[in-house]
Amino acid sequence: MLKAAIVILLIAVVVSLFSGLVFLFRDDGGKRRLLNSLIVRVSLSVALLVLIGIALWSGELSMNPTP
Repeated sequence: MLKAAIVILLIAVVVSLFSGLVFLFRDDGGKRRLLNSLIVRVSLSVALLVLIGIALWSGELSMNPTP
């Protein structure tokens, strides 16, 4: 369940990234869709980092001890 949430958040960040790219090329400058896309992308990234941090702290995810 946790890994699925991480993958969904990663996909959402990538979708927001590409939607911001589309807004960058298509908007004339009067709309704030590019700024809103940036806000969504940063918020999703923070949520992803918090989720990974909580999962590492609780022991549901573990780091690879051997390379």
